[in-house]
Order: sequence, then C-alpha cells, then structure tokens
Amino acid sequence: IHDVRSVMAATASPGKPDEVQVSRASDVLEARVAARSTFTSLFVGLGAVALVVGGVGIANVMMIAVIERRNEIGLRRALGATRFHIATQFLTESLLLSSFGGIAGIVFGILATAVYVTVQGWSLVVPGYAVVGGLVSSVLIGGVAGLYPALRAANMSPTEALQTR
Repeated sequence: IHDVRSVMAATASPGKPDEVQVSRASDVLEARVAARSTFTSLFVGLGAVALVVGGVGIANVMMIAVIERRNEIGLRRALGATRFHIATQFLTESLLLSSFGGIAGIVFGILATAVYVTVQGWSLVVPGYAVVGGLVSSVLIGGVAGLYPALRAANMSPTEALQTR
C-alpha cells in the first residue's frame, strides 16, 4: 500500500505531483470515529457533572428543610408519627423535587436542541432512551441525595426537635 501511495500523486498529476494529496479513506473514517467517541465522552462527562451538582443541590435543600422544620417534625413525632412516617415524608419530597427537576431539564434540553437543529436546518430526533434515562437518573440521584436528610429527620427525638434554638 505504501508503494502505491508513493507513486499515486505522480500518476494522477504528472506535471504537478506536489499538488496532489493521497490518503486512505479508512484514515478519515478512523478520525471521524475517534472524534465522535471523544464528543460522546465529553457530553457524558458533562451530564455526569450536572447530575452530581443536582444531587448536591437536592441534598442541600433537603438538609435545610429538615433544619427549618424541626418543630414540625417534633410535633408530628409527639402526636404519634413514627420514624418511618417522617423518613417517608422527606424522602418523598426529595423524589418529587428531583422528578420535577428532571422533567424541567428534559423539556429545556429538548427546547434547546430544537432551536439548534432549526437554526442548522436539521431534523429533530430525540431518542426515547435519552429521555427515560435522564428522568430515571435524576430520580435515582434525588433519592440517594435525600436519603441522609430523611434519616436525620426520622432520628430526631420529639423533645430535641421541639426545643427552641
């Protein structure tokens, strides 16, 4: 192959062989695959960072909710709510918060994609697995992020929670 490539330019343009560039189509295809793989990795990495940031945000909001609602937790526990009821309440709030955030992220992502493809003159294709995967991952991360605050709220004793600070 190298021997053929060395004489190909002179054969194609005997008068100006230096103006002819010879390359293999497979080299171009390999470069395209490498670029696509790199972009895919970049976007997956950005998505992972966004999910981690969202999880930290949900954990922070839920921890503040537990601190701010200590009196409510204490009163509910004093009136007979079990640790399970308290943990379920806060975990449900966390799951709802992450679900709404995931849905909003999907809607804004599709809208941004629609604007971009319209400007480029392309057709919009949104894979169903991306939508489902985005929603499932946001709910899972929201559940994990809300687990510690829910357990912390559930483990408060009624007297500790009702103390004014």
